Amino acid sequence: MKQQALSTVTPWFRLEVEDADWAAEDPADLARWMEQLLLIRRFEEKILDLHGAGLIHGPAHASIGQEAGAVGALSVLGTADKINGTHRAHHQILAKLLNAATAEGYDPRRDEVPQAARDQVRRTMAEIMGLAQGFNGGRGGSMHMRIAEAGVVGSSAIIGGNVPHAVGYGLADKVLGRDDVSVAFFGDGTLMAGQTLEAINLAALYRLPVVFFLENNFYAVSTHVEDQTRETRLTTRGAMLGVPSVECDGMDLLAVRRAMQWARRTIAETGGPVFVEAICYRFLHQSGPLLGSQFGYRDKAEEEAWRARDPLATLPPILERLGVLNAAGMAALEARVRQVVEDAAAALVETAPGANAQQLRPGLLPRVEEIDHGIRGDLSELRGLTVREAPSMSAAATAPKKYIEAIADCLLHNMERDKRIVLIGEDIHRLRGGVSGSSKGVMEKFPERVFATPICENGFTGMALGAALCGLRPVVDIMFGDFTIVAADQMFNGIGKFAHMFGGGFGIPLVVRARVSPAAGYGSQHSMDPSGLFAAYPGWRILHPSTPHDYVGLMNAALACEDPVLMIEHQGLFQTSGQVPVDLDYIVPFGRARLVRPGRACTVLTYGVMVAESEAAVASTGIDAEIIDLRCLDLEGMDWPMIEASIQRTNRVLIAEQTAHGTAHGARWVDEIQARCFDWLDAEIVRISGSRAAPVVSRPLNEAALAGAAKVAEGLRRLMR
Repeated sequence: MKQQALSTVTPWFRLEVEDADWAAEDPADLARWMEQLLLIRRFEEKILDLHGAGLIHGPAHASIGQEAGAVGALSVLGTADKINGTHRAHHQILAKLLNAATAEGYDPRRDEVPQAARDQVRRTMAEIMGLAQGFNGGRGGSMHMRIAEAGVVGSSAIIGGNVPHAVGYGLADKVLGRDDVSVAFFGDGTLMAGQTLEAINLAALYRLPVVFFLENNFYAVSTHVEDQTRETRLTTRGAMLGVPSVECDGMDLLAVRRAMQWARRTIAETGGPVFVEAICYRFLHQSGPLLGSQFGYRDKAEEEAWRARDPLATLPPILERLGVLNAAGMAALEARVRQVVEDAAAALVETAPGANAQQLRPGLLPRVEEIDHGIRGDLSELRGLTVREAPSMSAAATAPKKYIEAIADCLLHNMERDKRIVLIGEDIHRLRGGVSGSSKGVMEKFPERVFATPICENGFTGMALGAALCGLRPVVDIMFGDFTIVAADQMFNGIGKFAHMFGGGFGIPLVVRARVSPAAGYGSQHSMDPSGLFAAYPGWRILHPSTPHDYVGLMNAALACEDPVLMIEHQGLFQTSGQVPVDLDYIVPFGRARLVRPGRACTVLTYGVMVAESEAAVASTGIDAEIIDLRCLDLEGMDWPMIEASIQRTNRVLIAEQTAHGTAHGARWVDEIQARCFDWLDAEIVRISGSRAAPVVSRPLNEAALAGAAKVAEGLRRLMR
């Protein structure tokens, strides 16, 4: 047997700086970076004081000890470059804000701290304190912050959640031709999350201008990196995926700056991405003012050794040797930084006369009446678009079309009219339009806007979220509805919450297409309609059209909408046909149901394949039921005027859904109907749905798991008794 050693051709090294590197920097920049280090440290100390005084609701994840990495990294970025972070991101956000608020040529040895910078410090503090003056109205607090105008696109407290977003920022920059760089900041614990590796692989696959910046502080809360992974050389994660990788001393500001300068040059030459590992240390516990040794997972000798490398202690002698700042200059810098932080706090807290304890100044807390504001938009972007309903169309203006053809034609049409639309998903580029034919013709016409992904739903859905926040309108193709659960973190913690938790006022124009095929014999893990899960997160608009006409109109609206939309594409409808306008430029408005059949005996609320099943049930029973095709299934987007008017006429309601009982919408609708229409009901509301079980492979058991015409007919008879 012969063994041959293998090695990577991907650049992978450790970077160290020399005295000449320090001498090469502008003295004014060195002084400015020292000021930023001091300001971030004093800010964090003040945050811990306020937390200890009970003035901060929630955790305070201080970055004390890790400031040099943030200041060094951000010194290479411009305002248009984008960043995100995790639950511990105060230092990165402050460095980004200070740079954005400081004019070129600023020298703290000569110039006063700009008022804009002071304002940024105060608003950051206000956000952490949960106050209305914060960047996100206090909704994000310490762990979630978005300041889009400064390039802070949105931090995420879910481990690994932010990393795919930065890939999306880079995707948007590449598609839209912008010469910017995006940086995802994260820690060693985050590197162990699956979606982090998914994100790095996606960025490498598409050569995106993204820097994956790992702050290796050796501890995920209390778990040492040696307890997290057998391979503790963490830059291997970049090299193994073909991503140029550099390790540097994260306690050395200039080493980090040089690493980031190398990263920028590499991206300019190769397109990206780059992996940077900054080895550093957080001096305190995960959150709060205590030391790790006080919790027993670190010893004092280790902490003291790292304290000796504190950048606030090691940088001043270098600056004095270079003639940048002497002891008096450093003292002056320290004094003005402390004043900036104290002024920010004084604008937010006060000590009442005759008291010792500090309290919030009156009028700074958000109004509780605004808690639901910003969950999603007002759909003003759809006003003025042409509305066409099927009954209003002349025969000459329409042509017959299969449902599956309508899906593909609608996507192609929208990509022709809007260059911001990109298609993302698995196997969408081959097989003559993906596994179902729903993207037929798109790859041939727009190859540069089709991103056929590996099997990594969480990664590519998070990438889509980041892209939507930075100017694209992604269409995410989910091969089977069940796979949305694989992407649940991004679907629900990300897309479903971002607009609200960051204060609203911005869009997340993203469409998720989920194929549902419960009767095809694919079994329990490939047969689910997931829309009931999405209904728990009101940021989502949920569509389930039953006709080709309605599909095109609703999808057109979805692709013009600024809110995230789930479009259910039921395979049971793919081969059905219907009349579709020849001119595809029209919408079916959200919040408007379709009256399928008028009636007086009862109201049937249904959607998708169950529309035809309900019609068959009415025909078989002879009951004069009014059938309403809901089309829009999210609670806030349902056509309540039509529903209420129908119930007031019929006084009886049946809800007909094909899917499993537990994941169906019905229970939520029953609750809402009783709140709205209780006085008009003459009988209990009847729910028809599938069984308690998920569908399985066996044909008779598969059929038994789903509702159909027979079940609806039985429900109608029971309702009318």
